[in-house]
Amino acid sequence: MNIIVAGCGKVGTSITKALVKEGHNVTVIDTQQKRVDELINQFDVQGVYGNAADSDVLEEAGVSKTDLFVAVAASDELNMLACLFARRKGARHTIARIRNTDYNDDSLSFIKQELHLSVSINPDYEAAQQLFNILKLPSAVQIETFSSKNIEMVELKLKADSPLDGMTLIDMRKKFKVPFLVCTVIRGEEVFIPDGNFALRGLDKIGLVASPADIQRMLKNFDLLQKQARNIMILGGSRSAYYLAKKLSFIGNTVKIIDKSESRCRDIATLLPSISAVCGDGTDQELLFEEGIRSMDAFITLTGTDEQNILLSVFASSINVPKVITKVNGDELGRIAVKLGLDCIISPKKAVTDIVTRYVRALHNTEGNNIETLYHIADDKAEALEFKAGADFPAKNVPLKELRLKKNTLIAGIVRGRKTIIPNGDDCIMPDDRVIVISAGHSFKDLSNILK
Repeated sequence: MNIIVAGCGKVGTSITKALVKEGHNVTVIDTQQKRVDELINQFDVQGVYGNAADSDVLEEAGVSKTDLFVAVAASDELNMLACLFARRKGARHTIARIRNTDYNDDSLSFIKQELHLSVSINPDYEAAQQLFNILKLPSAVQIETFSSKNIEMVELKLKADSPLDGMTLIDMRKKFKVPFLVCTVIRGEEVFIPDGNFALRGLDKIGLVASPADIQRMLKNFDLLQKQARNIMILGGSRSAYYLAKKLSFIGNTVKIIDKSESRCRDIATLLPSISAVCGDGTDQELLFEEGIRSMDAFITLTGTDEQNILLSVFASSINVPKVITKVNGDELGRIAVKLGLDCIISPKKAVTDIVTRYVRALHNTEGNNIETLYHIADDKAEALEFKAGADFPAKNVPLKELRLKKNTLIAGIVRGRKTIIPNGDDCIMPDDRVIVISAGHSFKDLSNILK
């Protein structure tokens, strides 16, 4: 596919990297020549220097022959205008990053309709939703929810002395009578898509698929269940912080936001009168103690600086705050954070990249067996995908034990209507089922791709 990415910041770079990896022809646009040159040198892409809402720039980028135009520049207005012009000049599909809270209420559907946007993405809201899900289940490092809401995948870090140490997955299924499936295991730098004979070890990070209610039961069995976070401190009054605080205050949680900007604190206090907005330097440990960090159930760093987020998260962990969550957008800094013992890391740019990747793959197949959800999981070394099985799926009504799946591929869940199925060998895929597939080393676009 021919794809243009307008905006070469962290998000644009992440999207470009993912699309090039999947074999697409990518052209990047940015007003900063240095950013364009860096991407040209780093990836096999074309580059155009200039304003993405400029007609001449769009024509130079080949917009008339573009299958997808993605606008992720810093300005919402530029993104929307660039998508409008790109569509009128021949781009078949358009995606815009729209972050301003003013554009993400009732006006958003109107904007999408009038601009003929295929998708609008708000990375700050996506990050807030991810944080909200984790705070409801603090035992988890990550939570991925699929479209039916009847099945989830959680990533968990086993304790060094875990009762699961040395236990095979077959023995786990026999011991714990709850329907579940361990679908990924990270051990050191390796990622496994395990079979029933795989034995777990302490400190493994495992990906587990089950219904939300059964996940709670499993965590209790694993001695990993933590109480929901009620008292939460957020460092940084970002848009993500606003969205998250709004969700948390709605369900009665106590939220405190610390930010250096007096005007930002005033805005938050006006918009969310039920939360506490404190103006101060969050790097000041004395201030954190005064504001009660020791009594918090969770501490979340959402400043605009990855290094600051990591350092303050390490500090919060050192004083035993039960749940610490760190926003890190840089890939290398994310790996450093993990080595420093920070397991729960969120990345808004990753959420945007997953949405764009899913949409691009969906364009390859607009009928039947289509991809509906995609997450990069297990430290980006595997994927969790949700497909809707069409009537033309070649292996429908065939027992799973008789299917010949590609290597490192696992059918982890089936949702049939309102029924959640954690499959065994005797289960079948039927038309209209939603099928959860876990894979490593593949880029599936269609459910039939999982078959040899």
